[in-house]
Order: sequence, then structure tokens, then C-alpha cells
Amino acid sequence: MINPDRLGNLFKDLVHIDSVSKKEGAVAKTLEKIFRSMGAEVVIDGAGPKAGSETGNLIARFQGTISDVEPLLLNAHMDTVQPGEGIKVLFSDGTFSSDGTTVLGADDKSALAVIIETIRVLQENKLSHGPLEVVVTICEEIGLVGAKNLDYSLIKARYGYCVDAADTEGIVTQAPGANRINFKVYGRDAHAGAAPEKGINAIQLASRAISRIRIGRIDEETTANIGMIEGGTATNIVPGLVSVAGEVRSHNPQKLDDETQNIVQSFEQEVSEYREAHPSEDGLPRLEAAVRHDFSVLKVPEDHLVIAMAKEAAARLGRELKTKTSGGGSDANIFFGHGIVAGILGTGMKDVHTVRETIRLDDMVRSAELLLEIIQLHERRSRPLSGGEVHG
Repeated sequence: MINPDRLGNLFKDLVHIDSVSKKEGAVAKTLEKIFRSMGAEVVIDGAGPKAGSETGNLIARFQGTISDVEPLLLNAHMDTVQPGEGIKVLFSDGTFSSDGTTVLGADDKSALAVIIETIRVLQENKLSHGPLEVVVTICEEIGLVGAKNLDYSLIKARYGYCVDAADTEGIVTQAPGANRINFKVYGRDAHAGAAPEKGINAIQLASRAISRIRIGRIDEETTANIGMIEGGTATNIVPGLVSVAGEVRSHNPQKLDDETQNIVQSFEQEVSEYREAHPSEDGLPRLEAAVRHDFSVLKVPEDHLVIAMAKEAAARLGRELKTKTSGGGSDANIFFGHGIVAGILGTGMKDVHTVRETIRLDDMVRSAELLLEIIQLHERRSRPLSGGEVHG
């Protein structure tokens, strides 16, 4: 029932609308128009100013043909990464790509096209389904900022699906939590040739601290990275300040906290040891450390209705859907922290965040077919609003 031509054309239309993070205004207006034409009640929340975006998150509510069951959440994000402006879509041998100068934007506009096409098929074929809440977020690519600032009072659904992964044969049920860490190491500037002994090299101190810590894959659950270092003003000046930014991710909250603390302690120790060995009246060197919790662990129980419906839907299509673990965060992590359980489905996108990004139309069709089957199963297996046990 999925219309491949309509799905592909919609995907191309959406991709041709620039919507890099914080500049999603134009695509939000297009989506609002589309959803309203399909009979949805559409609300734009107030997340825009908080995120620094041209628009807020978009919530489109479809009443469904059966109204006495819990609503089902469907989620995608409308922003893309850079280079993502002036995208030219190419289509060859069933595969979409860009012209090689930008990303394609399949992350996550393939999901938007899949969700819209699926609902269109429900409506034009008069298929029975429960209420749907489509939540399209802004600024996902720069730290899940839209989901973090979403007005959750507007959301009634307690479970559903984020469509923001690659594998059409899998459902992501586990993803790590993450902490971001920022350091400022203050040394003392001095002329590097005339009086280097008067200076304290902030870059050297930071380098020593970094050399103490573990970077990369720590174990099967945990990773750490130092991703940015910025400091110094000239080669003939002892650098008096360096900024360092990194992150820790783990599927285990205790390991997340422990590894984060290990990194902080490494910087604290390096600065403290230098200060003890070289006392000074100005109290240098000095450290400023800031840890920000980025997102929480996602862990959907194996027996949750979300997983059961997805696997049953795949079986009805003659497929096998495997539960998967991801190393990245998504809106599902933030939803989980607000009591909304969401599995993450894929659309087939490949090499995302690169100019080599591609997606096959056949994979988008498979994604829509699965979502269509899930929505119909939801109507039969959801709890009635009045309470009771899960049907089926």
C-alpha cells in the first residue's frame, strides 16, 4: 500500500528545504501545512527561543479511528548537520545521494517522509488506528536541544517510536547516557624566548592531564573522548590559557559518573602538583572544570509493549526484527527521562553526517511498511484509556 513514488518525491521536497540546526523555520512551516492538510491538530511549542532556533518543536495530533486507546508517539527531528545548505538531490539505481558537496539530509528527513507517507496510507485506505502524536523536534543534532526543551505538558503518549536509525531490520532499545566536560587551565603568559621561566605553559599542563586519562573504548559499556583543545596566541608567547572539551558515554550510570570523575581528577591533580612544586603569589596555575549531564541512559525492557509490537509487526511482514544497542544518543534518551518509552526504528540511511550520505528508496518503503503494521497492531494491543490489561 505504500506509494514509493510519492514517498520519494516527498523526501526530495523536504531535503531541498534548508534546515540546519537553529534554522528550521522554513521546513517547520512546510510540515505544519502538510499535517494540517491531513487533518491534524498542530501545535508549535515554545522551545525555539530556548534553543536559539527560528521555530519550536512541532506536535501534530491525529485523532485516529479508535479514540479510547492510549496515543502512540511517532518522533523524528527536522534539523540537519552542516554542510546542509543548498542540497542537490541525485537519484540513481534506486538510491538517493547529494552531489557530494553537502550531506543528503536523510538524517532525519527520511523519517519525516516515512511517517507522513504511513499516515497518508492509513487515511486513504480507511485503516483502523488509534490516536497518533507526531513529535518533530528541532536542534537534535547539536545536543538533543529540542527534546530537552520540549513542552511535555503537550504530550499525552507514554510510549512510541523514534525513527532515527539506520537498520530497517533492527530496533534500538539501549543507548548510553553522556556527560560533557569542559576545562579551562590558567597558566601564566610570558615571552617564550626572553623569559620562558616566568611563564606557566597551560597547554603543557593540559597535555599532561590528558596523558593520564583513558580515551576511546574503556570497556563494552563505556567510551571517553577529548574532542577539542583551544589555546595560545602566538608561538613566541608561553600560553596562559587553554580550553579543553570532552565527553564520557556509558550504558552504566555508575561507570558514567566514575569515568567522568577520573578525568576531572586527572586535571585537578596535574594543576595541584605543579602548584605545590612551584608556589607563587598569584595562585597560578588554576583550573576551572564544568561537568554537564547531556542525556540519560535509554534502556527499554525486553518485555515492553513497544518491542513486542515492533517484533510482531515485522513477523507479519515475514521479517525478523532484532533488538540493538547504540553508541549514540537520540531524542529517545530524553523522552525516557520524562517517562516516555520509545524504541528507535531505522530508515536505511547510510554514512550519515558525511557528504557520502545515501539512502535507498526500497529501504524507506520497508521502513514505512513496518511502521504501518505497528500502528495497526497498536490499536488492537494498546490499553484502553479507562484502564485494564494489555490486549493480545
